[in-house]
Amino acid sequence: MDEAVRGFLRQTGSTRMILKATQLLSAIVFAGWLMIWIVRPTTTYRKEWSPQLLSETDSTYYGWQGTNILIYAFPILFISVLGCVYLHLVKRTDNCQSGSLTHRLAAWRRPVVVNWPLGIVSGIELTFCVMFLVLLIWFYTMYLVVNFTKSHQSHSEDTGEKLKLWQTRLDGAGIRLALLGDLCCAFLFFPVIRGSSLLPLVGLTSESSIRYHVWLGHITLAVFSAHSVCYLVYWASTNKIDEMVKWDNTGIANVPGEIAILAGLLMWATTFPRIRRKMFELFFYTHQLYIAFLFFYMLHVGVSHICVILPGVYLFMVDRYLRFLQSRAKVRLVSARLLPSESIELNFAKSPGLAFEPLSVVFINVPGVSSLQWHPFTVSSSSNLEPERLSVIIKKEGSWTQKLYGTLSSPVPQDRLDVSVEGPYGPVSKNFLRYDSLILVSGGSGITPFISIIRELIHQRTTLNRPTPAVLLICAFKTSADLTMLDLLLPESGNISDLSGLELRIEAFVTREKSSTDDAPNNIRTIWFKPFPSDVPIAPVLGPNGWLWLAAIVSSSFVAFLLLIGILQRYYIYPIDHNTNKVFSYSSRSVLNLLFICICIMAAASAAVLWNKRDNPKQEKQIQNVDAPTPTTSPGSRFYNADRELESVPQDSLVKATMVHFNGRPPLKKMLLEFDGSNVGVMASGPRGLRHEVATICSSGLADNLHFESISFSW
Repeated sequence: MDEAVRGFLRQTGSTRMILKATQLLSAIVFAGWLMIWIVRPTTTYRKEWSPQLLSETDSTYYGWQGTNILIYAFPILFISVLGCVYLHLVKRTDNCQSGSLTHRLAAWRRPVVVNWPLGIVSGIELTFCVMFLVLLIWFYTMYLVVNFTKSHQSHSEDTGEKLKLWQTRLDGAGIRLALLGDLCCAFLFFPVIRGSSLLPLVGLTSESSIRYHVWLGHITLAVFSAHSVCYLVYWASTNKIDEMVKWDNTGIANVPGEIAILAGLLMWATTFPRIRRKMFELFFYTHQLYIAFLFFYMLHVGVSHICVILPGVYLFMVDRYLRFLQSRAKVRLVSARLLPSESIELNFAKSPGLAFEPLSVVFINVPGVSSLQWHPFTVSSSSNLEPERLSVIIKKEGSWTQKLYGTLSSPVPQDRLDVSVEGPYGPVSKNFLRYDSLILVSGGSGITPFISIIRELIHQRTTLNRPTPAVLLICAFKTSADLTMLDLLLPESGNISDLSGLELRIEAFVTREKSSTDDAPNNIRTIWFKPFPSDVPIAPVLGPNGWLWLAAIVSSSFVAFLLLIGILQRYYIYPIDHNTNKVFSYSSRSVLNLLFICICIMAAASAAVLWNKRDNPKQEKQIQNVDAPTPTTSPGSRFYNADRELESVPQDSLVKATMVHFNGRPPLKKMLLEFDGSNVGVMASGPRGLRHEVATICSSGLADNLHFESISFSW
């Protein structure tokens, strides 16, 4: 036994050394990649570094494109593969290596900006935002200084006539704005790659990082719009307005650039919060114009130049195709629970091999409601407590959810509902377990992410017999009917006695009622669906549930792409162009490269997915043989009873932990500041005002023991 323990410790120690080495190597490569962007606008880079790089990497197989692939694309893709290996090892070591680092950064994780247009921003986030803005200012300023110095010495000539100094500088400023837009685009797609290893490598998720994509999107389109305005003024002032309709065979093609900026402006117009919230469908459909934006942007600048932003686009394409493959299947919807609060709990069958962490998100498509729309929902189940089920809770609010609720609540019995799922996506570790106590503050349907946390704590305490944090759940609801949301704290098949070992206290506040009412509905209706032969359980996503497979897909597809473009360049383009980039059409080369990228990604990803589906037929057969019970209606909520005889229900351990308050909002400041505990994690989910109030209290400095954990569900 002692020898086995020593062997385990040696293996764990070796794994941690590999993890640290991987982190260090990734940091060094990223620093080198970032340094290229920093020195790119300088005279040293233009006169010394760039010519030397071109002379040493220029070949008959790749030409100038090879140089940009080497210094801009390869480093990030290499980090992505390293990140997959790192996360695979983290998963094997049970995530125990991150605690000390997290404690050292605790002060930096506190909110420092609240109620600003940026929302809740921690010290770490603000620091990196400032650093990125400094990089943008440096990048553009240095370009302008170099360009203005050069233009002051001698004016550029065009058709034999001298241009005015301001026109020459306007031309230079317009070009440099385009290069600044390239820098923004290089980072733009990283936050929306749901299954990438880059975000988890630095402790982020795509859901919590979506606002970075929003900020970068605003900056990118503002910069490209300014670039377009500069050239409209320049062409008008130099009598070259006909440049707008030119599509040159080589060099910059203006027409594709104009189409790209128009597509970008249409996207941009619908991304502002007020429009996005009130007209989500309009935002969703116009945002698909990103395909047109990228395609014509590539035709505008040529494939050699587009390689500077290729890493983010390439990883996004890999992720998007894997999502496409997963979404083609109709998943097995086992049951639906309809609550009096006009909420729905959907329970899906899942593969036992599918593991996910609390706070994970899935995207759901219901063709019977809308064949094109995908909506994100927080997973409310625990993959450990419920190994064959995945649950989400949906509140009837927008038009899509209203249609779904109307379909399920129809008097006509429903025995079938087609559903497709993408995900789940979420954190790679259970960060909330590092606290001694947890305060979970929710408003309305914001309780959903905390249901998954509480279910996971039940598993940790009862099944694994591990110590768990004490939990205070503060939840606010509008009416008594909404109290039935608390019935979902336990899974449909769970036993309430499981909570006996969990230190849980629930403070529920009903804000719009002075007391309980006898006529409020409190029945929960359960609908069971029949399985179809085509139904499949939700299967693991390659990436979160197969990091090495994702590494294989990224690396093999990119190597195949390099081989194909090398053959294309050497035996087709080079005999025509001889690396002059003045003969062969930029547009044709761009389309061929895009075609090769798509073929390589599709081939590698499809092969990996098919290989991983070998065990699925057994699981599909098992769920098809499950008989669906008849629809039922439960006698009433455990938490809301007009007679207030809560102790009469058999699951009294959970009910006794609940205190219901009427006609008032929770006194959050008092409850948080008076909470005992040296290491208290605080999470808030729900309306923006509630989240900002909690973040303000935690950042006030009045209680050093409160550590605010920002969770964002802004998809």
